[in-house]
Amino acid sequence: MDIPLSTIAVVGLGTMGTGIAEVLARAGHEVIGIDISEAAARRAVAALDASTARAWRRGRLTEEERSDVLARFRTFPGLRAAAEAELVIEVVPESYEIKQQVFRELDAIVSPTAILATGTNALSVTRLAAESLHPERVLGLHFFNPAPAMKLVEVVSSVLTAPPAVEAVTALARSLGKEPVAVGDRPGFVADGLLFGYLNQAAAMYEANYASREDIDAAMKLGCGLPMGPLALLDLIGIDTARTVLEAMYAESRDRLHAPAPVLRQLSEAGLTGRKSGRGFYTYEAAGSPAVVPDALTPRDDASAAAGRTVRAVGVAGSGTMASGIAEVFAKAGYEVVLAARSQEKADTAKERIGASLGRSVAKGRLTAEARDGALARITAAGSLDAFADVDLAVEAVAEDLVVKQQLFGTLDKVCKPGAVLATTTSSLPVVAIARATSRPQDVIGMHFFNPAPAMKLVEVVRTVLTADDVHATVRAVCGTVRKHPVDCGDRAGFIVNALLFPYLNNAIKMVEEHYATLDDIDAAMKLGGGYPMGPFELLDVVGLDVSLAIEKVLHSEFRDPGLAPAPLLEHLVAAGCLGRKTGRGFREYARR
Repeated sequence: MDIPLSTIAVVGLGTMGTGIAEVLARAGHEVIGIDISEAAARRAVAALDASTARAWRRGRLTEEERSDVLARFRTFPGLRAAAEAELVIEVVPESYEIKQQVFRELDAIVSPTAILATGTNALSVTRLAAESLHPERVLGLHFFNPAPAMKLVEVVSSVLTAPPAVEAVTALARSLGKEPVAVGDRPGFVADGLLFGYLNQAAAMYEANYASREDIDAAMKLGCGLPMGPLALLDLIGIDTARTVLEAMYAESRDRLHAPAPVLRQLSEAGLTGRKSGRGFYTYEAAGSPAVVPDALTPRDDASAAAGRTVRAVGVAGSGTMASGIAEVFAKAGYEVVLAARSQEKADTAKERIGASLGRSVAKGRLTAEARDGALARITAAGSLDAFADVDLAVEAVAEDLVVKQQLFGTLDKVCKPGAVLATTTSSLPVVAIARATSRPQDVIGMHFFNPAPAMKLVEVVRTVLTADDVHATVRAVCGTVRKHPVDCGDRAGFIVNALLFPYLNNAIKMVEEHYATLDDIDAAMKLGGGYPMGPFELLDVVGLDVSLAIEKVLHSEFRDPGLAPAPLLEHLVAAGCLGRKTGRGFREYARR
Protein backbone atom coordinates (compact mmCIF):
# COMPACT_ATOMS: atom_id res chain seq x y z
CA MET A 1 0.00 0.00 0.00
CA ASP A 2 1.47 3.35 -1.08
CA ILE A 3 1.16 6.25 1.33
CA PRO A 4 1.76 9.59 -0.44
CA LEU A 5 4.11 11.90 1.44
CA SER A 6 4.06 15.07 -0.62
CA THR A 7 3.49 17.54 2.25
CA ILE A 8 5.72 17.13 5.29
CA ALA A 9 5.83 19.14 8.50
CA VAL A 10 9.02 19.56 10.51
CA VAL A 11 8.46 20.55 14.14
CA GLY A 12 11.52 22.21 15.67
CA LEU A 13 13.73 24.40 13.51
CA GLY A 14 17.04 24.04 15.27
CA THR A 15 20.13 22.87 13.40
CA MET A 16 18.79 19.37 12.78
CA GLY A 17 15.22 20.41 11.94
CA THR A 18 16.46 23.06 9.52
CA GLY A 19 18.74 20.53 7.82
CA ILE A 20 15.89 18.03 7.42
CA ALA A 21 13.63 20.75 6.03
CA GLU A 22 16.29 21.67 3.46
CA VAL A 23 16.69 18.04 2.34
CA LEU A 24 12.93 17.68 1.90
CA ALA A 25 12.41 20.99 0.09
CA ARG A 26 15.28 20.34 -2.33
CA ALA A 27 13.74 16.94 -3.12
CA GLY A 28 10.48 18.58 -4.19
CA HIS A 29 8.33 18.21 -1.08
CA GLU A 30 6.12 20.92 0.36
CA VAL A 31 7.65 21.60 3.77
CA ILE A 32 5.85 23.17 6.71
CA GLY A 33 8.38 24.39 9.24
CA ILE A 34 7.02 24.86 12.76
CA ASP A 35 8.73 26.46 15.73
CA ILE A 36 7.45 28.53 18.66
CA SER A 37 10.49 30.77 18.28
CA GLU A 38 10.19 33.38 15.54
CA ALA A 39 13.96 33.82 15.67
CA ALA A 40 14.48 30.09 14.99
CA ALA A 41 12.10 30.27 12.02
CA ARG A 42 13.96 33.27 10.59
CA ARG A 43 17.29 31.49 11.00
CA ALA A 44 15.89 28.43 9.21
CA VAL A 45 14.72 30.50 6.26
CA ALA A 46 18.06 32.34 6.14
CA ALA A 47 19.97 29.03 6.26
CA LEU A 48 17.98 27.63 3.32
CA ASP A 49 18.45 30.86 1.41
CA ALA A 50 22.21 30.79 1.98
CA SER A 51 22.49 27.10 1.10
CA THR A 52 20.55 27.40 -2.16
CA ALA A 53 22.54 30.53 -3.05
CA ARG A 54 25.78 28.56 -2.71
CA ALA A 55 24.34 25.80 -4.88
CA TRP A 56 23.30 28.38 -7.50
CA ARG A 57 26.75 29.99 -7.55
CA ARG A 58 28.33 26.56 -8.06
CA GLY A 59 25.97 25.75 -10.91
CA ARG A 60 24.10 23.01 -9.04
CA LEU A 61 20.77 24.87 -9.10
CA THR A 62 19.30 27.25 -11.64
CA GLU A 63 17.75 30.50 -10.43
CA GLU A 64 14.29 29.05 -11.15
CA GLU A 65 15.03 25.86 -9.20
CA ARG A 66 16.36 27.90 -6.31
CA SER A 67 13.18 29.98 -6.21
CA ASP A 68 11.06 26.82 -6.26
CA VAL A 69 12.96 25.34 -3.30
CA LEU A 70 12.52 28.51 -1.25
CA ALA A 71 8.81 28.68 -2.15
CA ARG A 72 8.28 25.11 -0.94
CA PHE A 73 9.45 25.98 2.59
CA ARG A 74 6.93 27.85 4.73
CA THR A 75 7.26 28.56 8.45
CA PHE A 76 4.55 28.83 11.10
CA PRO A 77 4.49 29.45 14.87
CA GLY A 78 2.04 26.70 15.89
CA LEU A 79 1.25 23.00 15.38
CA ARG A 80 -2.10 23.71 13.68
CA ALA A 81 -0.16 24.40 10.50
CA ALA A 82 0.57 20.65 10.33
CA ALA A 83 -3.09 19.81 9.59
CA GLU A 84 -2.46 19.20 5.90
CA ALA A 85 0.75 17.19 6.36
CA GLU A 86 0.92 13.50 5.48
CA LEU A 87 4.06 13.12 7.60
CA VAL A 88 5.16 15.10 10.64
CA ILE A 89 8.77 14.84 11.83
CA GLU A 90 9.39 16.26 15.30
CA VAL A 91 12.89 17.41 16.20
CA VAL A 92 12.21 19.10 19.53
CA PRO A 93 14.44 18.81 22.66
CA GLU A 94 15.19 15.29 23.97
CA SER A 95 12.51 15.20 26.64
CA TYR A 96 9.67 12.72 27.01
CA GLU A 97 7.44 15.44 28.41
CA ILE A 98 8.03 17.82 25.48
CA LYS A 99 7.78 15.17 22.76
CA GLN A 100 4.67 13.53 24.25
CA GLN A 101 2.98 16.91 24.47
CA VAL A 102 3.74 17.49 20.77
CA PHE A 103 2.27 14.09 19.83
CA ARG A 104 -0.87 14.63 21.95
CA GLU A 105 -1.54 17.95 20.23
CA LEU A 106 -0.84 16.52 16.78
CA ASP A 107 -3.34 13.70 17.39
CA ALA A 108 -6.11 16.32 17.47
CA ILE A 109 -4.83 18.18 14.40
CA VAL A 110 -3.56 15.84 11.68
CA SER A 111 -5.42 13.29 9.60
CA PRO A 112 -5.77 9.80 11.13
CA THR A 113 -3.72 8.48 8.20
CA ALA A 114 -0.81 10.89 8.74
CA ILE A 115 2.45 9.38 9.96
CA LEU A 116 4.11 10.82 13.05
CA ALA A 117 7.89 10.45 13.24
CA THR A 118 10.19 11.28 16.11
CA GLY A 119 13.75 12.36 15.45
CA THR A 120 14.92 11.16 18.86
CA ASN A 121 18.25 9.38 19.17
CA ALA A 122 17.98 8.65 22.88
CA LEU A 123 14.38 8.10 23.94
CA SER A 124 12.09 5.11 23.55
CA VAL A 125 9.95 5.31 20.41
CA THR A 126 7.58 2.75 21.96
CA ARG A 127 7.02 4.92 25.01
CA LEU A 128 6.33 7.93 22.81
CA ALA A 129 3.96 5.92 20.60
CA ALA A 130 2.03 4.60 23.59
CA GLU A 131 0.93 8.15 24.43
CA SER A 132 -0.58 8.63 20.95
CA LEU A 133 -4.20 7.88 20.02
CA HIS A 134 -2.87 6.04 16.98
CA PRO A 135 0.37 4.33 18.09
CA GLU A 136 0.48 2.28 14.90
CA ARG A 137 1.45 5.39 12.90
CA VAL A 138 4.32 6.47 15.19
CA LEU A 139 7.91 5.57 14.37
CA GLY A 140 11.45 6.92 14.58
CA LEU A 141 13.17 8.69 11.72
CA HIS A 142 16.68 9.49 12.86
CA PHE A 143 18.70 11.72 10.53
CA PHE A 144 22.35 12.50 11.24
CA ASN A 145 23.90 15.94 11.51
CA PRO A 146 24.38 17.71 9.14
CA ALA A 147 21.27 16.24 7.49
CA PRO A 148 22.00 17.53 3.97
CA ALA A 149 25.41 15.82 3.92
CA MET A 150 25.01 12.65 5.96
CA LYS A 151 23.63 9.67 4.05
CA LEU A 152 22.38 7.51 6.92
CA VAL A 153 18.78 7.51 8.16
CA GLU A 154 17.75 5.04 10.86
CA VAL A 155 14.11 3.93 10.54
CA VAL A 156 12.99 2.84 14.00
CA SER A 157 9.95 0.61 14.50
CA SER A 158 8.26 -0.07 17.80
CA VAL A 159 6.19 -3.19 18.45
CA LEU A 160 3.15 -1.01 17.74
CA THR A 161 4.23 0.43 14.38
CA ALA A 162 2.24 -0.60 11.30
CA PRO A 163 4.39 -1.99 8.43
CA PRO A 164 2.90 0.39 5.79
CA ALA A 165 4.16 3.37 7.80
CA VAL A 166 7.66 1.88 7.91
CA GLU A 167 7.56 1.14 4.17
CA ALA A 168 6.44 4.70 3.40
CA VAL A 169 9.22 6.47 5.32
CA THR A 170 11.81 3.97 4.06
CA ALA A 171 10.81 4.78 0.49
CA LEU A 172 10.92 8.49 1.35
CA ALA A 173 14.46 8.17 2.71
CA ARG A 174 15.61 6.47 -0.49
CA SER A 175 13.96 9.14 -2.63
CA LEU A 176 15.98 11.74 -0.70
CA GLY A 177 19.21 10.01 -1.68
CA LYS A 178 19.69 8.57 1.80
CA GLU A 179 20.53 5.04 2.96
CA PRO A 180 17.77 3.83 5.31
CA VAL A 181 18.70 1.24 7.92
CA ALA A 182 15.91 -0.59 9.74
CA VAL A 183 16.52 -0.90 13.49
CA GLY A 184 14.60 -1.83 16.60
CA ASP A 185 13.68 0.45 19.45
CA ARG A 186 16.38 0.90 22.00
CA PRO A 187 18.27 4.04 23.06
CA GLY A 188 21.00 5.03 20.65
CA PHE A 189 19.71 2.63 17.96
CA VAL A 190 22.73 1.34 15.95
CA ALA A 191 25.10 4.19 15.14
CA ASP A 192 24.73 6.20 18.33
CA GLY A 193 24.43 3.04 20.39
CA LEU A 194 27.95 2.09 19.32
CA LEU A 195 29.36 5.60 18.95
CA PHE A 196 28.40 7.05 22.32
CA GLY A 197 29.84 4.18 24.35
CA TYR A 198 33.18 4.80 22.63
CA LEU A 199 32.93 8.57 23.22
CA ASN A 200 32.10 7.99 26.87
CA GLN A 201 35.17 5.80 27.37
CA ALA A 202 37.36 8.45 25.75
CA ALA A 203 35.97 11.07 28.14
CA ALA A 204 36.69 8.77 31.10
CA MET A 205 40.22 8.13 29.80
CA TYR A 206 40.85 11.88 29.67
CA GLU A 207 39.27 12.43 33.09
CA ALA A 208 41.59 9.82 34.59
CA ASN A 209 44.56 11.83 33.26
CA TYR A 210 45.70 8.73 31.40
CA ALA A 211 46.44 10.69 28.24
CA SER A 212 46.04 14.26 27.02
CA ARG A 213 43.01 15.27 24.98
CA GLU A 214 45.27 15.93 21.98
CA ASP A 215 46.91 12.51 22.25
CA ILE A 216 43.57 10.70 22.59
CA ASP A 217 42.17 12.47 19.55
CA ALA A 218 45.33 12.02 17.48
CA ALA A 219 45.53 8.32 18.40
CA MET A 220 42.04 7.57 17.12
CA LYS A 221 42.43 9.63 13.95
CA LEU A 222 45.84 8.26 13.02
CA GLY A 223 45.39 4.76 14.42
CA CYS A 224 41.88 4.09 13.12
CA GLY A 225 41.48 6.53 10.24
CA LEU A 226 38.57 8.33 11.91
CA PRO A 227 37.63 11.78 10.59
CA MET A 228 37.62 13.31 14.07
CA GLY A 229 38.95 12.44 17.52
CA PRO A 230 36.40 11.46 20.20
CA LEU A 231 36.79 14.54 22.41
CA ALA A 232 36.58 16.95 19.49
CA LEU A 233 33.50 15.03 18.33
CA LEU A 234 31.88 15.33 21.78
CA ASP A 235 32.41 19.08 21.55
CA LEU A 236 30.77 19.11 18.12
CA ILE A 237 27.78 16.98 19.18
CA GLY A 238 27.31 18.89 22.42
CA ILE A 239 28.44 17.53 25.76
CA ASP A 240 24.96 18.01 27.23
CA THR A 241 23.43 16.07 24.31
CA ALA A 242 25.96 13.26 24.74
CA ARG A 243 25.19 13.05 28.44
CA THR A 244 21.44 12.78 27.71
CA VAL A 245 21.97 9.98 25.20
CA LEU A 246 24.26 8.06 27.54
CA GLU A 247 21.88 8.39 30.47
CA ALA A 248 19.06 6.95 28.35
CA MET A 249 21.29 4.09 27.19
CA TYR A 250 22.46 3.32 30.72
CA ALA A 251 18.89 3.37 32.05
CA GLU A 252 18.08 0.50 29.71
CA SER A 253 21.31 -1.50 29.53
CA ARG A 254 22.86 -0.88 32.96
CA ASP A 255 26.14 -1.41 31.16
CA ARG A 256 28.90 0.52 32.93
CA LEU A 257 30.36 1.45 29.56
CA HIS A 258 27.27 3.65 29.07
CA ALA A 259 27.25 5.22 32.54
CA PRO A 260 28.10 8.87 31.72
CA ALA A 261 31.65 9.80 32.74
CA PRO A 262 31.48 12.35 35.60
CA VAL A 263 33.40 14.88 33.51
CA LEU A 264 30.41 15.08 31.14
CA ARG A 265 28.14 16.14 33.99
CA GLN A 266 30.69 18.61 35.31
CA LEU A 267 31.20 20.28 31.95
CA SER A 268 27.52 20.37 30.98
CA GLU A 269 26.38 21.73 34.33
CA ALA A 270 29.05 24.42 34.09
CA GLY A 271 27.64 25.43 30.69
CA LEU A 272 30.76 24.17 28.88
CA THR A 273 28.80 22.20 26.32
CA GLY A 274 31.27 22.26 23.43
CA ARG A 275 31.46 24.30 20.25
CA LYS A 276 27.99 25.77 20.65
CA SER A 277 29.01 27.46 23.91
CA GLY A 278 32.59 28.18 22.84
CA ARG A 279 34.17 25.77 25.31
CA GLY A 280 34.02 22.10 26.17
CA PHE A 281 37.00 19.76 26.14
CA TYR A 282 38.63 22.43 23.98
CA THR A 283 38.22 26.20 23.87
CA TYR A 284 37.03 27.88 20.66
CA GLU A 285 37.37 31.39 19.24
CA ALA A 286 33.66 32.02 19.76
CA ALA A 287 30.41 30.15 20.34
CA GLY A 288 29.75 28.04 17.25
CA SER A 289 33.28 28.48 15.87
CA PRO A 290 35.32 25.40 14.87
CA ALA A 291 38.63 27.23 15.52
CA VAL A 292 40.41 25.92 18.63
CA VAL A 293 42.45 28.37 20.73
CA PRO A 294 44.90 27.75 23.62
CA ASP A 295 43.38 27.64 27.07
CA ALA A 296 44.06 26.84 30.69
CA LEU A 297 43.37 23.16 29.97
CA THR A 298 46.57 22.76 27.96
CA PRO A 299 47.84 19.18 28.55
CA ARG A 300 50.99 18.28 30.34
CA ASP A 301 54.24 18.71 28.40
CA ASP A 302 54.55 16.35 25.45
CA ALA A 303 57.97 15.06 26.44
CA SER A 304 60.20 14.85 29.41
CA ALA A 305 62.54 17.78 29.94
CA ALA A 306 65.37 15.27 30.07
CA ALA A 307 67.77 15.12 27.13
CA GLY A 308 67.52 11.99 25.04
CA ARG A 309 70.20 9.44 24.26
CA THR A 310 71.99 9.31 20.92
CA VAL A 311 70.59 6.75 18.48
CA ARG A 312 72.52 5.87 15.33
CA ALA A 313 71.98 2.11 15.00
CA VAL A 314 68.68 0.28 15.53
CA GLY A 315 68.06 -3.42 16.01
CA VAL A 316 64.70 -4.94 15.06
CA ALA A 317 63.93 -8.41 16.42
CA GLY A 318 61.48 -10.49 14.39
CA SER A 319 60.85 -11.64 10.85
CA GLY A 320 57.13 -11.06 10.35
CA THR A 321 55.23 -8.30 8.59
CA MET A 322 55.46 -5.89 11.51
CA ALA A 323 59.19 -6.40 12.07
CA SER A 324 59.90 -5.96 8.36
CA GLY A 325 57.79 -2.82 8.23
CA ILE A 326 59.51 -1.27 11.27
CA ALA A 327 62.96 -2.07 9.87
CA GLU A 328 61.93 -0.40 6.60
CA VAL A 329 60.79 2.72 8.47
CA PHE A 330 64.12 3.09 10.28
CA ALA A 331 66.23 2.34 7.21
CA LYS A 332 64.40 4.91 5.07
CA ALA A 333 64.99 7.49 7.82
CA GLY A 334 68.76 6.96 7.61
CA TYR A 335 69.41 4.65 10.57
CA GLU A 336 71.75 1.66 10.37
CA VAL A 337 69.44 -1.31 10.99
CA VAL A 338 70.15 -4.86 12.15
CA LEU A 339 67.20 -7.15 11.41
CA ALA A 340 67.56 -10.29 13.52
CA ALA A 341 65.43 -13.43 13.28
CA ARG A 342 65.60 -16.94 14.68
CA SER A 343 67.62 -18.07 11.66
CA GLN A 344 69.65 -16.46 8.90
CA GLU A 345 67.16 -17.79 6.36
CA LYS A 346 64.22 -16.07 8.07
CA ALA A 347 66.19 -12.83 8.36
CA ASP A 348 67.12 -12.93 4.67
CA THR A 349 63.48 -13.57 3.72
CA ALA A 350 62.39 -10.59 5.82
CA LYS A 351 64.95 -8.37 4.09
CA GLU A 352 63.69 -9.58 0.71
CA ARG A 353 60.18 -8.59 1.80
CA ILE A 354 61.47 -5.10 2.59
CA GLY A 355 63.14 -4.93 -0.82
CA ALA A 356 59.84 -5.80 -2.49
CA SER A 357 58.02 -3.15 -0.45
CA LEU A 358 60.59 -0.50 -1.35
CA GLY A 359 60.33 -1.57 -5.00
CA ARG A 360 56.58 -0.95 -4.95
CA SER A 361 57.23 2.51 -3.53
CA VAL A 362 59.62 3.23 -6.40
CA ALA A 363 57.06 1.99 -8.95
CA LYS A 364 54.46 4.35 -7.49
CA GLY A 365 56.83 7.30 -7.54
CA ARG A 366 57.01 7.61 -3.76
CA LEU A 367 60.70 6.76 -3.57
CA THR A 368 63.66 7.09 -5.89
CA ALA A 369 65.70 4.07 -6.93
CA GLU A 370 68.71 5.64 -5.23
CA ALA A 371 66.80 6.01 -1.94
CA ARG A 372 65.65 2.38 -2.20
CA ASP A 373 69.18 1.12 -2.71
CA GLY A 374 70.46 3.25 0.16
CA ALA A 375 67.77 1.98 2.55
CA LEU A 376 68.44 -1.67 1.66
CA ALA A 377 72.19 -1.16 2.07
CA ARG A 378 71.61 0.10 5.62
CA ILE A 379 69.83 -3.14 6.63
CA THR A 380 71.91 -6.06 7.87
CA ALA A 381 70.09 -9.40 8.14
CA ALA A 382 71.24 -11.53 11.07
CA GLY A 383 70.32 -14.97 12.34
CA SER A 384 71.01 -14.18 16.01
CA LEU A 385 70.37 -11.43 18.54
CA ASP A 386 74.12 -11.36 19.15
CA ALA A 387 74.22 -8.91 16.23
CA PHE A 388 72.55 -6.32 18.53
CA ALA A 389 75.78 -5.79 20.51
CA ASP A 390 76.31 -2.27 19.17
CA VAL A 391 72.76 -0.99 18.59
CA ASP A 392 71.53 2.09 20.46
CA LEU A 393 67.84 1.11 20.24
CA ALA A 394 66.49 -2.44 20.12
CA VAL A 395 62.88 -2.86 19.00
CA GLU A 396 61.16 -6.18 19.61
CA ALA A 397 58.40 -7.24 17.17
CA VAL A 398 57.80 -10.93 17.85
CA ALA A 399 54.70 -12.95 18.76
CA GLU A 400 52.19 -11.36 21.17
CA ASP A 401 53.03 -13.81 23.95
CA LEU A 402 54.29 -12.62 27.32
CA VAL A 403 56.60 -15.58 27.92
CA VAL A 404 58.14 -15.29 24.44
CA LYS A 405 58.75 -11.55 24.89
CA GLN A 406 60.19 -11.97 28.39
CA GLN A 407 62.63 -14.57 27.13
CA LEU A 408 63.68 -12.30 24.27
CA PHE A 409 64.20 -9.33 26.59
CA GLY A 410 66.26 -11.52 28.89
CA THR A 411 68.51 -12.15 25.91
CA LEU A 412 68.57 -8.47 24.93
CA ASP A 413 69.63 -7.64 28.49
CA LYS A 414 72.73 -9.80 28.05
CA VAL A 415 73.53 -8.83 24.46
CA CYS A 416 72.84 -5.08 24.22
CA LYS A 417 75.40 -2.57 25.46
CA PRO A 418 74.77 -0.49 28.60
CA GLY A 419 72.59 2.53 27.83
CA ALA A 420 70.81 0.94 24.89
CA VAL A 421 67.04 1.60 24.85
CA LEU A 422 64.96 -1.59 24.75
CA ALA A 423 61.49 -1.15 23.18
CA THR A 424 58.57 -3.57 22.83
CA THR A 425 55.89 -3.23 20.18
CA THR A 426 53.27 -5.07 22.25
CA SER A 427 49.72 -3.92 21.69
CA SER A 428 48.12 -5.49 24.76
CA LEU A 429 50.65 -6.97 27.20
CA PRO A 430 51.97 -5.13 30.29
CA VAL A 431 55.23 -3.42 29.37
CA VAL A 432 56.44 -3.48 32.98
CA ALA A 433 56.16 -7.29 33.07
CA ILE A 434 58.43 -7.41 30.02
CA ALA A 435 60.80 -4.85 31.56
CA ARG A 436 61.19 -6.92 34.75
CA ALA A 437 62.69 -9.73 32.66
CA THR A 438 65.79 -7.51 32.41
CA SER A 439 68.23 -6.14 34.96
CA ARG A 440 67.61 -2.62 33.60
CA PRO A 441 63.85 -1.98 33.55
CA GLN A 442 64.57 1.77 33.45
CA ASP A 443 65.75 1.30 29.84
CA VAL A 444 62.56 -0.45 28.71
CA ILE A 445 59.62 1.31 27.04
CA GLY A 446 56.66 0.50 24.81
CA MET A 447 56.83 1.65 21.19
CA HIS A 448 53.60 0.43 19.63
CA PHE A 449 53.64 0.83 15.84
CA PHE A 450 50.49 0.23 13.81
CA ASN A 451 50.21 -2.06 10.81
CA PRO A 452 51.37 -1.47 8.10
CA ALA A 453 54.22 0.34 9.83
CA PRO A 454 55.53 2.19 6.74
CA ALA A 455 52.09 3.75 6.10
CA MET A 456 50.60 4.30 9.57
CA LYS A 457 51.70 7.52 11.24
CA LEU A 458 50.85 6.68 14.85
CA VAL A 459 53.17 5.30 17.52
CA GLU A 460 51.90 4.84 21.08
CA VAL A 461 54.78 5.57 23.48
CA VAL A 462 54.18 3.59 26.65
CA ARG A 463 56.26 4.40 29.70
CA THR A 464 56.07 2.27 32.82
CA VAL A 465 56.53 3.43 36.41
CA LEU A 466 60.19 2.38 36.02
CA THR A 467 61.01 3.97 32.63
CA ALA A 468 63.73 6.64 32.80
CA ASP A 469 62.93 10.16 31.59
CA ASP A 470 65.76 10.17 29.07
CA VAL A 471 64.51 6.89 27.58
CA HIS A 472 61.08 8.44 27.08
CA ALA A 473 62.64 11.54 25.51
CA THR A 474 64.79 9.37 23.23
CA VAL A 475 61.88 7.42 21.82
CA ARG A 476 59.80 10.54 21.21
CA ALA A 477 62.73 12.13 19.36
CA VAL A 478 63.24 8.98 17.28
CA CYS A 479 59.53 9.00 16.35
CA GLY A 480 59.97 12.50 15.00
CA THR A 481 63.01 11.47 12.98
CA VAL A 482 61.12 8.59 11.33
CA ARG A 483 58.14 10.91 10.68
CA LYS A 484 55.73 9.24 13.06
CA HIS A 485 53.30 10.94 15.44
CA PRO A 486 53.99 9.83 19.04
CA VAL A 487 51.24 9.84 21.67
CA ASP A 488 52.02 9.25 25.34
CA CYS A 489 50.04 6.80 27.42
CA GLY A 490 50.46 4.77 30.57
CA ASP A 491 51.11 1.05 30.88
CA ARG A 492 47.65 -0.43 30.98
CA ALA A 493 45.82 -2.87 28.72
CA GLY A 494 44.96 -1.59 25.28
CA PHE A 495 46.86 1.68 25.71
CA ILE A 496 44.72 4.30 23.89
CA VAL A 497 43.57 2.89 20.55
CA ASN A 498 42.75 -0.71 21.44
CA ALA A 499 41.21 0.30 24.78
CA LEU A 500 38.70 2.47 22.89
CA LEU A 501 38.36 0.45 19.69
CA PHE A 502 37.75 -3.10 20.89
CA PRO A 503 34.87 -2.47 23.32
CA TYR A 504 33.12 -0.76 20.40
CA LEU A 505 33.75 -3.81 18.19
CA ASN A 506 32.57 -6.13 20.97
CA ASN A 507 29.33 -4.16 21.39
CA ALA A 508 28.68 -4.43 17.65
CA ILE A 509 28.97 -8.23 17.92
CA LYS A 510 26.49 -8.20 20.82
CA MET A 511 23.99 -6.30 18.63
CA VAL A 512 24.10 -9.13 16.10
CA GLU A 513 23.83 -11.77 18.84
CA GLU A 514 20.66 -10.09 20.05
CA HIS A 515 19.25 -9.98 16.49
CA TYR A 516 18.94 -6.23 16.83
CA ALA A 517 20.40 -5.46 13.39
CA THR A 518 22.23 -7.25 10.60
CA LEU A 519 25.96 -7.21 9.91
CA ASP A 520 25.39 -5.20 6.76
CA ASP A 521 23.15 -2.65 8.44
CA ILE A 522 25.58 -2.14 11.33
CA ASP A 523 28.53 -1.72 8.98
CA ALA A 524 26.54 0.70 6.82
CA ALA A 525 25.39 2.66 9.88
CA MET A 526 28.91 3.23 11.16
CA LYS A 527 30.34 4.15 7.77
CA LEU A 528 27.50 6.45 6.76
CA GLY A 529 26.51 7.78 10.18
CA GLY A 530 29.88 7.86 11.93
CA GLY A 531 32.25 8.46 9.04
CA TYR A 532 34.22 5.30 9.85
CA PRO A 533 36.43 4.03 6.99
CA MET A 534 35.27 0.46 7.71
CA GLY A 535 32.29 -1.03 9.48
CA PRO A 536 33.00 -3.01 12.68
CA PHE A 537 32.58 -6.42 11.05
CA GLU A 538 34.71 -5.51 8.06
CA LEU A 539 37.41 -4.40 10.50
CA LEU A 540 37.13 -7.47 12.71
CA ASP A 541 37.62 -9.75 9.71
CA VAL A 542 40.68 -7.75 8.62
CA VAL A 543 42.27 -7.67 12.10
CA GLY A 544 41.57 -11.36 12.66
CA LEU A 545 38.98 -12.74 15.07
CA ASP A 546 41.63 -14.61 17.06
CA VAL A 547 43.63 -11.41 17.55
CA SER A 548 40.46 -9.52 18.46
CA LEU A 549 39.43 -12.15 20.99
CA ALA A 550 42.87 -12.09 22.62
CA ILE A 551 42.72 -8.30 23.02
CA GLU A 552 39.17 -8.47 24.40
CA LYS A 553 40.29 -11.03 26.98
CA VAL A 554 43.22 -8.84 28.07
CA LEU A 555 40.94 -5.79 28.45
CA HIS A 556 38.40 -7.80 30.44
CA SER A 557 41.10 -9.24 32.68
CA GLU A 558 42.65 -5.82 33.31
CA PHE A 559 39.52 -3.78 34.01
CA ARG A 560 37.23 -6.54 35.35
CA ASP A 561 34.21 -4.84 33.78
CA PRO A 562 31.43 -7.30 32.80
CA GLY A 563 30.68 -5.13 29.77
CA LEU A 564 34.15 -5.93 28.40
CA ALA A 565 33.64 -9.71 28.46
CA PRO A 566 34.15 -11.06 24.92
CA ALA A 567 30.89 -11.65 23.06
CA PRO A 568 30.13 -15.40 22.94
CA LEU A 569 29.65 -15.24 19.16
CA LEU A 570 33.26 -14.08 18.79
CA GLU A 571 34.49 -16.98 20.94
CA HIS A 572 32.42 -19.47 18.95
CA LEU A 573 33.75 -18.28 15.60
CA VAL A 574 37.35 -18.48 16.82
CA ALA A 575 36.77 -21.97 18.21
CA ALA A 576 35.41 -22.99 14.80
CA GLY A 577 38.54 -21.69 13.07
CA CYS A 578 36.67 -18.83 11.38
CA LEU A 579 39.29 -16.14 11.93
CA GLY A 580 38.43 -13.63 9.19
CA ARG A 581 39.98 -12.90 5.83
CA LYS A 582 43.13 -14.89 6.55
CA THR A 583 41.11 -18.14 6.73
CA GLY A 584 38.50 -17.21 4.13
CA ARG A 585 35.69 -16.97 6.66
CA GLY A 586 34.91 -14.83 9.69
CA PHE A 587 31.74 -12.83 10.07
CA ARG A 588 31.58 -13.02 6.27
CA GLU A 589 32.95 -15.46 3.70
CA TYR A 590 35.77 -14.47 1.34
CA ALA A 591 37.10 -15.90 -1.89
CA ARG A 592 40.24 -17.89 -1.20
CA ARG A 593 43.38 -16.66 -2.96
